[in-house]
Amino acid sequence: MNLVAAKNTKIISESQDPKQAILDCIGDLSHIEIFHNQILVGTYVRPNITKGGILRPDVNVKEDEYQGKVGLVLKKGPAAFLDTDLENFLGQNVEVGDWVVYRIGDGWPLTIRDTACRVLTDRTIRIRTKEPSDIY
Repeated sequence: MNLVAAKNTKIISESQDPKQAILDCIGDLSHIEIFHNQILVGTYVRPNITKGGILRPDVNVKEDEYQGKVGLVLKKGPAAFLDTDLENFLGQNVEVGDWVVYRIGDGWPLTIRDTACRVLTDRTIRIRTKEPSDIY
């Protein structure tokens, strides 16, 4: 199983789990500050070979980079998931290291160290999952 980071510049070993692959590619984010209720996620790119051994075309890998809907929470702003009005979240929250699901068009896409990422708001996160490969 290979994971391909944005622009196909980094190939991740098939022995590495997707969470560790994103963290290794993205590196230290201590110099990046996330504001208000924003959340930075690293986009999950499905392996280019399926469990059944079928090779996914490069166009499908690129599609995941730009239209991904699952991401690893890398950082979150100080106001993310705070119930400041109308009890919107009722105690729900996500933490750094959680896999989350969002709509394809949500957030602002960007690339950090050749890794596809998105900046989302807390209100655009729809689901938390333990396995990113379960969603698609």
